[in-house]
Amino acid sequence: MSETADQLLKKALSLNEQDRASLAGALIESLHAEPEPGAEQAWDAEIERRVKELETQAVETIPWSQVRERLFRGFE
Repeated sequence: MSETADQLLKKALSLNEQDRASLAGALIESLHAEPEPGAEQAWDAEIERRVKELETQAVETIPWSQVRERLFRGFE
């Protein structure tokens, strides 16, 4: 990290929680490029497809406890 970034980080960490959250959100948002044309529609279609799968029980859900165990296996 550059010296300038390090100085900014120290100042940012001295802010209250709400201001830090707002700043973090603004910084993250600045990293995102404009979405590709059609990307939002594609995500909407994918979400709709997955919801239908859940509603019709075409897929089997996995309890969070099992998902968490799989995710963190080997990290603990």
